[in-house]
Amino acid sequence: MKKIPLWLQIAIALVLGLIIGSVNKKIGTESKILGDAFMHMIKMTIVPLIFPLIVLGITQIKSAKSLGRLSIKAIVYFEVVTTLIIIMSLVLANLTHIGVGADLSGGNTEALNSIASKKIDFREFILHIIPSNIFVAFSEGNLLAIVYFGVFFGLALRSLKGKAQAIEDVLEALSKVMFKVLDYVIKFSPVGVFGSIAYSVATYGFDKLSTLLDLILLTYAGLAIVLLIIFPIIARIYRVRYFELISEIKDLLLIAFTTRSSESVFAPLTARLERYGANNSVVSFILPLGYSFNLDGGMVYMAPAVLFLANAYGIHLSVMDQIHIVLLLVLLTKGIAAVPSGAIVVLTGVSVAIGLPLEGIALLMAVDFIMDMARTATNVVGNALATVVMAKSEGMFREKETITSNQDTAAGA
Repeated sequence: MKKIPLWLQIAIALVLGLIIGSVNKKIGTESKILGDAFMHMIKMTIVPLIFPLIVLGITQIKSAKSLGRLSIKAIVYFEVVTTLIIIMSLVLANLTHIGVGADLSGGNTEALNSIASKKIDFREFILHIIPSNIFVAFSEGNLLAIVYFGVFFGLALRSLKGKAQAIEDVLEALSKVMFKVLDYVIKFSPVGVFGSIAYSVATYGFDKLSTLLDLILLTYAGLAIVLLIIFPIIARIYRVRYFELISEIKDLLLIAFTTRSSESVFAPLTARLERYGANNSVVSFILPLGYSFNLDGGMVYMAPAVLFLANAYGIHLSVMDQIHIVLLLVLLTKGIAAVPSGAIVVLTGVSVAIGLPLEGIALLMAVDFIMDMARTATNVVGNALATVVMAKSEGMFREKETITSNQDTAAGA
């Protein structure tokens, strides 16, 4: 009997989760444990896989100068692409007059009470990157701190020029073992997807769907523009086979979409990008940076959400106001990876800055899971593309034809 492919298993789990969550809210709510269990399994693989990959990757980068160049390229790329996406989404929101006439009464602000008091502290964000205790960073799964320490560890290891080969051998063996563990964990993804979807539908439902339908549709339209126009243009510039890349990670996109967590596919995504042809040193360094600084899907949603609220409450935002919003989003969204409920913190901060009531944000939260699924999948695509682009730009990408021909030559020999 032919085995059902993983992407189809996930799709079936998604449909079953929608049905169970809608028909029986009690079972749907209790199914949360399945989604949480899968997320815990994923998280247990991240640190023991990513740390050795980062260290081994750094040892393979030609020089500290190359590492610095790669870092600058990545940060510039992230800034340019995310700013472009914010501007595009704001233009789209203005053209459609999003939110005009919407009724935003009935939002429950209790959930925002603790969030509204939070601030994004850039001093704390910088210090969060530099671990005072690396074991605490490991236990918390702080990716940026692990990358920071891993870079220094890798540079030190390389400077010893083979005198610590035993450590390299241990890290190499550890990475191979963890990839195998990851293979086992991913087999449970349909169960996790079912639990996550059933819980989301049972808990949030679709009661406010009609009120916020315009924002949902515009968000999905903006994400479609990013996925089908902006990303393919970037891919063409750097000669990346965009749709081939999408095909390589399609099952991971389904997992990210249904669990609403890009973290759930972080570890397997590193393996897929290496298999696709990106050098492991680039993947191990760029992907964690992208997860913190390159939230393409989130950028599509932020500006239209603010404009939706402003129009619904009859607050006119001038061109200068909207430029202010773009600048705020460009700055504030670079620190949300280290902040719990980061997206809501940013949205709340920007909204308060221009005088929007919190009640509207509370109402957005009721259907946010519908948009969050697509935003998360877009974030994964954006970071996969960014990683391949950086690998291409550094000449650290192996084309599939080259890999195949080498394998054929070896077979012939």
